[in-house]
Amino acid sequence: MDEKIKNNLQSAVLNRLIEHLRGRNDVQNIDLMNLAGFCRNCLSRWYREEAKKKGLEVSDSDARKHIYGMPYPEWKEKYQK
Repeated sequence: MDEKIKNNLQSAVLNRLIEHLRGRNDVQNIDLMNLAGFCRNCLSRWYREEAKKKGLEVSDSDARKHIYGMPYPEWKEKYQK
């Protein structure tokens, strides 16, 4: 498998994970962290870090909005227990 196909597949898997987590608002970040060692906030941080490696600046709020599908304060208000 060439690198471009591999990267496209990995990108698709990440998008699928993000959509899955957006649909599972009942799963709290602390639960993810305890079980998997990462949470939505980790994903948003990794997103920012990878953007920075490419010379792009992504704000914390923009990265979280990308992962959560809405502004983080709104998600917290609606779903955080």
